Amino acid sequence: MIKWINTRFWSSVARLILRNRIAILLLITGITVFLGMQWENMRFSYTEANLLPDNHPVNVEYNKFLDIFGEEGNLIILGVKDSSLFTPENFNAWNRLSKRFNAKPEVDAVISTENLKKLIKDEESQSFVLENLVTGELKTQEEVDEIKNELFNNLPFYESLLFNDEQTIRTAVYLDKEIVNTLTRKNFIYGEVLPLIEKFEEETGLDLRVSGMPYIRTLNSQNIVDEISLFIGAALLITSLIFFFFFRSFRATVISMVVVIIGVMWAFGILGLLHYEITVLTALIPPLIIVIGIPNCIFFINKYQQEIKKHGNQAKSLQRVISKIGNATLMTNVTTAAGFATFIITESKLLKEFGIVASINIIAIFILSLLIIPIIYSYMALPKQKHLNHLNKRWIGGFVNWMENTVRHHRVAVYITSVSLLVLSIIGIYQIRISGSLIEDMPQGADFFKDIRFFEEEFDGIMPLEILIDTKRKNGVTKLSTLKRMDKFEELIIETPELSKPMSIVSLAKYSRQAYFGGLAKNYTLPTSNENNWILAYAGKSKSDTNLLKSFVDSTGRYARITTFMKDIGTDKMERIEENLQNKIDNTFKDKYDVTVTGKALVFLKGTKYLVDNLVMSLSLAIFLISLFMAYLFRSFRMILVSLVPNLLPLLITAGMMGFLGVPIKPSTILVFSIAFGISVDDTIHFLAKYRQELRSNHWKIRKSVYAALRETGVSMFYTSIVLFFGFSVFMISSFGGTVALGGLVSATLLFAMLANLLLLPSLLLSLERSIANKRVLKEPNFRILPEKENRKLSELTKKDTSD
Repeated sequence: MIKWINTRFWSSVARLILRNRIAILLLITGITVFLGMQWENMRFSYTEANLLPDNHPVNVEYNKFLDIFGEEGNLIILGVKDSSLFTPENFNAWNRLSKRFNAKPEVDAVISTENLKKLIKDEESQSFVLENLVTGELKTQEEVDEIKNELFNNLPFYESLLFNDEQTIRTAVYLDKEIVNTLTRKNFIYGEVLPLIEKFEEETGLDLRVSGMPYIRTLNSQNIVDEISLFIGAALLITSLIFFFFFRSFRATVISMVVVIIGVMWAFGILGLLHYEITVLTALIPPLIIVIGIPNCIFFINKYQQEIKKHGNQAKSLQRVISKIGNATLMTNVTTAAGFATFIITESKLLKEFGIVASINIIAIFILSLLIIPIIYSYMALPKQKHLNHLNKRWIGGFVNWMENTVRHHRVAVYITSVSLLVLSIIGIYQIRISGSLIEDMPQGADFFKDIRFFEEEFDGIMPLEILIDTKRKNGVTKLSTLKRMDKFEELIIETPELSKPMSIVSLAKYSRQAYFGGLAKNYTLPTSNENNWILAYAGKSKSDTNLLKSFVDSTGRYARITTFMKDIGTDKMERIEENLQNKIDNTFKDKYDVTVTGKALVFLKGTKYLVDNLVMSLSLAIFLISLFMAYLFRSFRMILVSLVPNLLPLLITAGMMGFLGVPIKPSTILVFSIAFGISVDDTIHFLAKYRQELRSNHWKIRKSVYAALRETGVSMFYTSIVLFFGFSVFMISSFGGTVALGGLVSATLLFAMLANLLLLPSLLLSLERSIANKRVLKEPNFRILPEKENRKLSELTKKDTSD
C-alpha cells in the first residue's frame, strides 16, 4: 500500500462519496446490471476436478493415454443381485433394458446377456465366429437355467465384466466418448437413464444398482448445483438473524442484506465474465461473500451508531465511519483476499480460478460496503434510541469486563492454556493422514453413493486404473512374448485386494484358445508357441466384430492397455500399490517396453498429494503477504512476530483437531488454513489499529491503551466472530463430507482466533511492553484519530465546494 492512505486521503474519500451519492448509486446499479447479463455465461463443470498442472508428468501420461484410446470414463454399469432375476419374465425384462439402451444415439455400445457373444471355432471356414448366447425371448425356466449355467460355468472371459462369483449380473453401457464431458451427458442421464431404470424396477420389482463415472459425475454435479441455493439461503438467513439479534434494527439488517445480495450477484457475474466453470470450490464463493461481507457491515454500522450516540451529528458520523473504519476495513479485506489469492500461485487450474474469483469478490464486497452503507444512511433519519440500546447491553459489558479482567489478572493462565493447546496440537498433527479418495467427499446418504459401495463390494471398485504398454513396434502386442509378460503382470493385479480382475487382450487370447479347443472353461489359458500360430491363422480369417479388440489394442498393434478398477482407498495405500506395480513392471517388462500406470483415479490421488506439497508454500506466502501489511501498519519487526502468534496458534490447534478427530488432509480441507488465516488476522489488525490510536491519545501509556483498545474493539470483534462462526457453520449442512469438514474447521479456527486476539494478544503486549510496545518502536502510526473539529452538516458535505 502507499503512504498517502492516511487521514487526509480518507477524509477526501468521505467527501467524494457523500457529494456524489446519486452518481455512485447509478454506477453500482449499472455494474450490477452488466454483471447480471454475464450470468448466461456461467456453466457447470462436466469433468472431474483435475488438481494437477497441465504440464505435470502424470497429466502428460494420462493425456497420452487418452490420445491413443480415447475417453476412459464413459462406462455406465447396471447391476442386479437377486436370484429372482433368473426367471423368464425378469430375465427378458433385463435383456429388453439392454436393447433400449443400445437403441439410444448417445450410446456407443452395450455389453449384456442380451447381446453377449460366444466365440466359436468354425472348422469348415477355419475361422472364429461369434454366436449370440441369447436368441429372442426366453419362454421357459429351463431355457433360463441353461443360459445361466453357460454364463457362469463356461464363459470366464466375461467374469468381472458381466458377472461375479456371487452370481451378481451387470450390464456395461459405453457412452459415446464425444458426449462424456458435455451437457448432453447430463440430459441423457436425467432424460433417458433414470426413466429407463425406474420403468425396469416397476416392471420387475428388482433393485437395480447403477454406477460408473458418467453417472456418478452427473448426479454429484447436480448435488453441487442444488446446494448453491441452499448455502446462499441458509447463509442469508442465519447472518441476518444474528445481525438483527445484535443490532435490533430492521433497517440496519435490511441495509446489510442489500449489500451482501448485490455482492452475491457480482460474484456470479464475475464467474460468468471470466467464463469459469462452477465447481465444488467456486460454488462456495457466493455464500462466502455473504459470510465475509456481513462483518464489514457490522463494523461500519456499529461505528456509525457509536458516533451518533457520542455527538448526534450525522455528517461527522458518516465522515468518521468512512475515514476511520474505511482504512482499517480495507486492510482487513486485503489480508483476507491475500489468504485466498495464495491459491493463484499454484499451477492447479481449479485452485487458481477459485483464488482469483474469491479475492476479487472480497475486495468488491468491501467497496460495496464502503459506498452503500454511508449513502443509504445519509438519506435516513438519525437512529432512534432503541437502535442504540445494543451498545449498552449488560451481557456485552459483562463479556468485555471478563476479557479485561482476564488480561489484567490472569495472564499466566492465558499463557499456560496457550502452551498446553500448542503441545496437544503438535501431538494431533502427527496423527493427520492424507486422503486422495475420489468419492470420499460425495454425499454418503445419496442412492448413487450406496450403489458405489455395492459395486465396490461385488466387483472390487468402479474407479478405472489403466496400465499403458508401448511395445515400440507395430503389432508388437500380438506377440506371444508380450502376452506372456502381460499375463505375468496381471497376476499381481489379481493378488491385490484393492484392485479388480484386469481386462486386456490377454483375456481375449485366452478366450480364443478356449474356443479353439471346444469351448471348455479348462482351456481358458494362453496358447503355447505352436498353438499360437494355429489360433492366429483362425483369427486372421475371422470376420467377427472386433470392438473388443479395439478396446484393448490400438489400430497399429503397438499399444495395449490393461484396465482394472480400484476401490476407494487413501493416498498411503495407493502409493504402496503403485510402488508394487512399478516393481513388477520393472521386473517383467525390463527395458524392452515403456509401461505407464495412469487413469482418473491415479490422477486425482496425485493431485491431492500435489496440493499437500504446495500447502506449506501457499500458507507461507499468505503469512509473508500479511506480514508485509503488518510491516506497513506498525513498522516493527518485533510487532509483526507478536501479531502473528495469535493467528498461527489457532491454525495449529485446528490441525491438531484434524489429527484427533480423524479428518484427513484432502482437497476440500486443505483450504481451511489459508482461508482461516486470512480472515482471523482481521481481528488482529482491528485491535492493533485501535491500540495505535489509543497510544497517541493516551501519550504512550501502554496499559491504558491496551485496555481502551480491548473495550472499544472487543464488541465488534465478538459480533463479527460470532457471525463468521455461524456463517461458516452453514457449510456443515452440506451432504458433501469435504464441505462439512471445511465449514466446521474454519468455524472452530475463527473461534479460537477470536479468543487468541482478545486474550493472548493483549497479554503479550502487556508482558512485552518494554521491548515491543514503546514509543521508539511505534513512533509513526498509520492510523490516526480524526480531529474533533470535523463537525460540518451533511448539507455542507454534499455540496460541491471548489475551495477544497
